Amino acid sequence: MGYALEAKSLCKNFGDFVAVDGVSFNIPEGSVFGLLGRNGAGKTTTIRMLMNIYFPDSGQVLLRGSEVGQEFRNRVGYLPEERGLYKKMKLLEVILFFAELKGVKGEEVKQKALDYLERFELLDRKDSKIEDLSKGNQQKIQFICTIIHDPEFIILDEPFSGLDPVNTNILKDIILDLKKQGKIIIFSTHLMDFAEKMCDHIAIIHHGKMIKHGSLTELKKEYSQKNISLVYEGDISFLENNTMIEKMEDFGRFTGISVKTPQDVQTLLHLLVEKNVIVKRFDANDISLHEIFINLTQDKEETGAENSQPTQEFSNKEVNHA
Repeated sequence: MGYALEAKSLCKNFGDFVAVDGVSFNIPEGSVFGLLGRNGAGKTTTIRMLMNIYFPDSGQVLLRGSEVGQEFRNRVGYLPEERGLYKKMKLLEVILFFAELKGVKGEEVKQKALDYLERFELLDRKDSKIEDLSKGNQQKIQFICTIIHDPEFIILDEPFSGLDPVNTNILKDIILDLKKQGKIIIFSTHLMDFAEKMCDHIAIIHHGKMIKHGSLTELKKEYSQKNISLVYEGDISFLENNTMIEKMEDFGRFTGISVKTPQDVQTLLHLLVEKNVIVKRFDANDISLHEIFINLTQDKEETGAENSQPTQEFSNKEVNHA
């Protein structure tokens, strides 16, 4: 498998604070890659090292085998977590301005900008000022500014922030369209449902350390053994102290359950029926990315393992659009 980008043992300190500590992962060609972690885990710092905005204290970033240099920024569209638009400028005007900063101008890019405005249902407001938009609509404009110059790499830091479900779906469709065009898409998020639906490969970072990375399919396969996704009606509190239950995360009518042995899967099903629980869905060997994330990060908290070695691997405005 060819890698578009490789992060190798990245470290970054700010004074005495260790923001990123020995982070390594690979981003395959043509993939949607998710950098996942809680708020403050080190995701944004890692992204900025990928882009050469921050220089690592140690480690390196490789672009198809060669060390990344300043010219890499011209091949990237970057949507930062901290939003930055010129609020007195008009919508179309600001999009074309950011395109020109990347050396792209003319009627073709203008038509492209109008097409994106129409897709986001903002065409009738193309002459409105940025400051007159809601935060969600400003987010849509910033996303258009990120991709308007047709970058090879698209890096999105919490891209769904502030968007309602309809616009979230529009953004998701555009991201998948860009993937079909061969773009490499990297986004960071703490929202596991988006990552699970969109990512081919992921990396989970916790307190600045990489705790898991690789193919999402392989990750789910590894952690789904002895796991059940249960949708039900009734009372399952009798499972809380049952000796065959290893872990249980209850969301009300949906529950993720890990049992101690594969044989316990059928035993659990029989017990639910015996206790008159209405079983609407019982998926054995299925696990959500949310459950995996919680299990991995909670395990680290409980064992105090943040200072241990990473686990096994499978197998400001100008800065904003730098």
